[in-house]
Amino acid sequence: MKKISFVIPCYKSSKTIGPVTEEIVKTVKERAKEFDYEILAVNDHSPDDTWKVLVELAEKDPKFKAINLAKNMNRPGAVMAGLGQATGDYVIMMDDDGQCPMDELWKLIAPLEEGHDVAMAKYTEYKQSAFKSFGTIFNRKMTEIIMDKPKDLDFTNFIAMKKYICDEIIKYKNPYPYFTGLLLRTTSDLVNVKMEERSRLAGSTNFTFGKMVSLWMNGFTAFSVKPLRIATILGFISAAIGFIYGLVIIIMKIANPDSISDGYSSIMAIILLIGGIIMLMLGLIGEYIGRIYISINNSPQYVIKEAKNLGKKN
Repeated sequence: MKKISFVIPCYKSSKTIGPVTEEIVKTVKERAKEFDYEILAVNDHSPDDTWKVLVELAEKDPKFKAINLAKNMNRPGAVMAGLGQATGDYVIMMDDDGQCPMDELWKLIAPLEEGHDVAMAKYTEYKQSAFKSFGTIFNRKMTEIIMDKPKDLDFTNFIAMKKYICDEIIKYKNPYPYFTGLLLRTTSDLVNVKMEERSRLAGSTNFTFGKMVSLWMNGFTAFSVKPLRIATILGFISAAIGFIYGLVIIIMKIANPDSISDGYSSIMAIILLIGGIIMLMLGLIGEYIGRIYISINNSPQYVIKEAKNLGKKN
């Protein structure tokens, strides 16, 4: 019998995690002779009653393992906390809001049974706000350019992987995990499974602008030096333009001394443009150095404050 581990980061999900858990149990019981399960729900220091609800669920089902983080680490840190405790042959990463179509679980598991390493949902239509849709599109394009992600491969919130992929991912100790990069660097055997995304059971998205920027910066700086190469190219282009422009001014001045007047506006525009590029590149380099410094100081991905059923066998 194979075992499936469901890893669910939880934040403001006191009203949704119960129904999500019920559907997981109901779905796995459809093939109870083939698959056992465990649910690893990680409370990402949610300000509501999420931890209280997780404890209640853990008391009812020993296969439900509740983990409470000491501080908010955002979704990547919470997922890493869950992956670090997963014991199943297959590991499922999913959300706590009911948007992941659990009735399609066996379609997501099928590619793993066929020998693939990772299977990810590919939604024909996203049930999310325009703001989050923009973030999804931008993130997809960014990973194509920075990480050489295949254009026809979508990374979503509903992912199934083999245990050895999970074991390899949790070896990553950098405090800025980025799952697209982790999966791409671990295996090339990733496939998409088409399905329909559901609407949220309750509430609204917790994906704020700040979290979106943080996600992008993790992708930019954690798994590629291409941004630094782009900075080098921009510097070379700016220097070349400046050199050519200087030559043009000299030639025009020699040919016709009266053809060039004092152009304070154009000079200021050029200074501001070059200065802006320089400051942008310095900021990018500073971001790399800052993250290196934080990583050297062993800043944790997560800190587990307490847990329920974590040491119990099931």
